[in-house]
Amino acid sequence: MPDRLGAPLPAPLFNRLAIIGLGLIGSSLARAARARNLAAAIVAIDGSETVRDRVTQLNLADTITGDTANGVQDADFIILCVPVGACGSVAEAMRPGLAKGAIISDVGSVKGSIVAQIAPHLPANVHFVPAHPVAGTEYSGPDAGFSTLFLNRWCILTPPEGTDPAATAKVRAFWEAIGSNVEEMSPAHHDRVLAITSHLPHLIAYNIVGTAADLEEVTQSEVIKFSAGGFRDFTRIAASDPTMWRDVFLNNKDAVLEMLGRFTEDLSALQRAIRWGDGEALFTHFTRTRAVRRSIIDLGQEVDAPDFGRRTKPDDETQ
Repeated sequence: MPDRLGAPLPAPLFNRLAIIGLGLIGSSLARAARARNLAAAIVAIDGSETVRDRVTQLNLADTITGDTANGVQDADFIILCVPVGACGSVAEAMRPGLAKGAIISDVGSVKGSIVAQIAPHLPANVHFVPAHPVAGTEYSGPDAGFSTLFLNRWCILTPPEGTDPAATAKVRAFWEAIGSNVEEMSPAHHDRVLAITSHLPHLIAYNIVGTAADLEEVTQSEVIKFSAGGFRDFTRIAASDPTMWRDVFLNNKDAVLEMLGRFTEDLSALQRAIRWGDGEALFTHFTRTRAVRRSIIDLGQEVDAPDFGRRTKPDDETQ
């Protein structure tokens, strides 16, 4: 896969882009938007003075502020990059500064809850196009971001019924310009899909790492020293931001519980096969799941290389 964005656009898509929350995703968006000339001006809004100071040092935005309402003034595109549970309060805070015709979006991995939190606070003269870039690393903070984070990754748009198609098209153009493949679906369908492809795997990772840490007959040093590839990759997932994932599970609980129930049933079937020495059942199951891995590689969502060929940041990218 290429590791660089295309040339900057000849003219910006937006006049003023406001990004609320400059963690991994927000800082990566700022870098990507600047690299592709997607906004004439970029505003960084964050409640943390420490984060604002670092954003200033990294020169990620033209304007940096902790005042949400003031920061979104005159912005024609606003992206909320905050934990799912904070979206409602942030939407309420920014409402007084919203300009007529502004497009509001987000990057949360839960959509139904976010629509319910944000929509009531938005005036009728703005557009709301929720989005979810299916991309990330286990790192957080403005230093963790990089401009190619979204390259060749999916971004799912979930515009509520009645959303202006022109606004949706403009948000699609933004994500495509920073290298994403874009898909549209309803918020409810998104939440069921992500419950099995993202949320449940994270829950399992948090649990298995916690179980290993709690085993009295295995010391912590042994768990670390003898970590095979499988457990090591679980620890990578389990190192993800605790606040973000707490909010994800609480705000997508119905879909997660549904998928967790199905997973538990399937796990019980594997448990029975092992207990009764049913090698044929195990082999059949493992063969089917191996094919899923190959399909993911064939779609370009992963590479068939040692350690999955994973790089968290291009070698020569300093911001």
